[in-house]
Amino acid sequence: MKKVRYRKLDGIRGIAFLNMIAFHAAWDLVYIYGFQWDWYQSRGGYLWQQGICWTFIILSGFCLPLGKHPVRRGLTVFCAGAVITIVTLVFMPQNRVVFGVLTLIGSCMMIVGALDWLLKKAAPIPGLLISALLFGVTRNVNAGWLGFESVRLCAVPKAFYADMITTYLGFPEKNFYSTDYFSIIPWLFLFLSGYYLFRFCERSERLGMFEKGLFVPIEWIGKHSLLIYMIHQPVLYLFFEVLF
Repeated sequence: MKKVRYRKLDGIRGIAFLNMIAFHAAWDLVYIYGFQWDWYQSRGGYLWQQGICWTFIILSGFCLPLGKHPVRRGLTVFCAGAVITIVTLVFMPQNRVVFGVLTLIGSCMMIVGALDWLLKKAAPIPGLLISALLFGVTRNVNAGWLGFESVRLCAVPKAFYADMITTYLGFPEKNFYSTDYFSIIPWLFLFLSGYYLFRFCERSERLGMFEKGLFVPIEWIGKHSLLIYMIHQPVLYLFFEVLF
């Protein structure tokens, strides 16, 4: 594989990140400062949020094979998620983040990185289709059902929803609360979809389409997304406190 920087991937990540900052700013205004915005709490707002999440998770899976030491990198992201959990539990327990998106992406990076030698033996198209199917079937597992969105296939036994370990895996215990909850199931399967999409592009020699950049400032944001993620909410809080 050529040692190149796929700048378009940085650009896509940067666009998703700007979208996420806008979404979180709206969340702060609605849920902390009491602004009334019915659309944000509607289906449209939900689709906005899901589009951001899906983009980050698929892109994280796609980019995993591009770097070295995926388990080590995953541990770094996981620890960043742990810092956010500790800070929110101490300073904002009513808005705590437990098993948030960084915890998920770090976990997926470690799992897939450790199993990369096995996963890459599968053909990309079947791997992509199976991963996408598993994501679709388990999408509603947090709510106690197998199925996708409004489609319910069957109920998951309540015994699965036992404690914090099962919560981390995708079966939240009773009264669990987090403002940002992304469990291993179903989201690992979406991460794997991105992983196998990369393997398809690699095998079919389509990676070259990602070499050309989009817009340098946005690419810069994409390249430094972890650091910016760690500080963006405190900056938003400070901005709104000064503003109001």
